[in-house]
Amino acid sequence: MPDPLDRRCGSCARFVRVIETFDANGEVKRAGECLLGVWPSPLYATSTCSQWVQRGAFKSRPEPPSPSRRGGRAPPAARVSRAAAPGPAPLTLPEDLLDMDADEFKKVLTQVIREELGVGTMDLSGRWEGGEMILKPGKEGLQEKRIPLDSLFHKIVMIRDRLRVLEQKINTHPKLASDEKVQLQQYVTGCYGSLTTFNVLFANREDQFVGQKGDE
Repeated sequence: MPDPLDRRCGSCARFVRVIETFDANGEVKRAGECLLGVWPSPLYATSTCSQWVQRGAFKSRPEPPSPSRRGGRAPPAARVSRAAAPGPAPLTLPEDLLDMDADEFKKVLTQVIREELGVGTMDLSGRWEGGEMILKPGKEGLQEKRIPLDSLFHKIVMIRDRLRVLEQKINTHPKLASDEKVQLQQYVTGCYGSLTTFNVLFANREDQFVGQKGDE
């Protein structure tokens, strides 16, 4: 039977300080913390991340060789001692992670979060580059307002990204019932439908807003 937590945080080597609780149905829920801080605490065992590493896959740095006899073989007593009392290997982080400074780590962490949530930088359609949106008052004598389209597009993309983050939080919220999640998702989908007017600004069709059928 496949492990339901395979490639999820519950089976990741970076999933630490685990605490088990029982919900209203008596089911066990495991929450902990991520060593990389990809998700804020509490992190649930069923969450996912592109930085997942199988528990036990970390390799410790090689230990300095102990005094040897007979061509480098360890003394029999030492071999017996290690076999009789096996224990978990010390947890060490990858060398490339340890070598990062704060700015590099922040960039990598930002990229991981964007990839996990499906958010990121979008391209403005070429025909709108350098364009403006003009807001013209209905009354004469009032000054019109001009907004660069690249600035407007940036704000629209920010709204899109925050809606996706909101979707993720709804899906993983531990205290929301399934019907409540569906209802909140419908509100988010309605927001997407209201924003489909701006789909003409996106260079790539897959980046556009998608609402319910009939909203586009």
